Amino acid sequence: MHRAMVAGAASTSAAHAGEHDDHTRVPDFELAETTIPKLHASLDSGEQTSRSLVEKYLARIEALDRKGPVLRHVLETNPDALRLADEADAERKGGKPRGPLHGIPIIVKDNIDTADRMTTTAGSLALEGSVAPADAFIARRLRKAGAILLGKANLSEWANFRSTHSSSGWSGRGGQGKNPYALDRQPSGSSSGSAGSVAANYCAAAVGTETDGSIVSPACFCSLVGIKPTVGLLSRSGIIPISKTQDTAGPMARTVEDAAILLGAMAGADPRDPATAAVEGHVQQDYTRFLNKDGLKGARIGVARSGTFGLGPPSQKVLAHALAAMKSEGAEIIDALPFPVLEKLENAELNVMLYEFKEGLNAYLASLPQNAAVRSLDQLIEFNDKHADRSMPYFGQELFHQAQKKGSLDSPEYKQSLEKCGEVAKTIDAAMDQHQLDALVTITAGPAILIDLVNGDYSSGGSSTLAAVARYPTITVPAGYVHGLPVGLSFVGRAFSEPVLIWLAYAFEQATNVRRPPRFLPTADLVD
Repeated sequence: MHRAMVAGAASTSAAHAGEHDDHTRVPDFELAETTIPKLHASLDSGEQTSRSLVEKYLARIEALDRKGPVLRHVLETNPDALRLADEADAERKGGKPRGPLHGIPIIVKDNIDTADRMTTTAGSLALEGSVAPADAFIARRLRKAGAILLGKANLSEWANFRSTHSSSGWSGRGGQGKNPYALDRQPSGSSSGSAGSVAANYCAAAVGTETDGSIVSPACFCSLVGIKPTVGLLSRSGIIPISKTQDTAGPMARTVEDAAILLGAMAGADPRDPATAAVEGHVQQDYTRFLNKDGLKGARIGVARSGTFGLGPPSQKVLAHALAAMKSEGAEIIDALPFPVLEKLENAELNVMLYEFKEGLNAYLASLPQNAAVRSLDQLIEFNDKHADRSMPYFGQELFHQAQKKGSLDSPEYKQSLEKCGEVAKTIDAAMDQHQLDALVTITAGPAILIDLVNGDYSSGGSSTLAAVARYPTITVPAGYVHGLPVGLSFVGRAFSEPVLIWLAYAFEQATNVRRPPRFLPTADLVD
């Protein structure tokens, strides 16, 4: 979950603006900005092998994550990655590729179970050393598609559902992740390491998870494409939970095409996750067939505005340019659609999360081996208190305490909050029906905020709650830059409208060609 709490904004010193310190310079990288189709082409031609890809990506992680700018996006790499690469090479040589990701290195967030020699800890010291007994459903799907799980990404600890004053991108195991576009800025959260890993070219693509903003916000901050699917399109079994109502995994990549490939590899029904029962007839094994550079022609696009979602003038300027670009591609823009329903939510979304977090996390922890350090939320709180100097050096666990005080899911408060959240989807449907819309658009989030371990996160604006509470899909695509800091555009649609959103997002991406790679600057480029 990404939360941008207003807790006092730090400022960038003008004395450092635009400086390019030598220590932030990184070496050129052979695989920089490459795509999954290009990697496949190099594997098919023999120019690369899966082993050579893994070796190069591991060297890149060593050079940038452990040394150089010390980005802190990878908690651990897979000790079996080279062996898996050799197996993939042998299968390719034998004419038996497994699927669309055969031999391609992918990084997954550290709240996704992998039954291998990597641990699954949600970035916490309390679960340090915890090895999952079975793959998460989506991890199993990735392996079936031929992906090499290269490592586990850092994240905002417990998916940023521990404290009201947390710093996104920080975890007890990994420390504070940095934004590759400006090292004094956050990569956002909670999928901070997944986003930073892709932006810094540690892997071909990565997997994040979202409850509200945790895919789209870090994708926005790191100039990536992020897809937050309809809840239920991807199974949540084997993923450390926050909310069974809103949780989902999703792809993070440098292009819409790569994200579409990864989405198709993971989607599918899973008996262990009842939410996936609704996907019958909606799953597409190949979302790349919806890539159409002329997809904006004749499209009806509504501009979602609830006030301004807290977005400042620079972000609004990026939105204006994006709308102009879509108009030039033949889209019809229906502007200024208000969504006051978001302001009426009050604490409903948080209440739902608190109740569901307690139930879901207790179930997950209870499934761990008997020798696990913690096997309940109560034990987790006790562990953090006992090891506060290491577990809580900057912020506490207020949300844990709030969740622990909640009752069961039979509580009237829970049911009333859930009902109130359900109004968001109805409002989106009504607006799309009234205006005959193909999608809604808005700026994903404002520019990346400064790292502030004293006060925690503060807001630069964001729009993720609209799709998150509705449980509807959204895709963010790079749309522009503010002093070198990325800003993304979100396309939001109805349940299971991923094909339409991919169609539109790809057309926007191809028409604007906005994305540029990070320069690992020490701070925002105020003379950019």
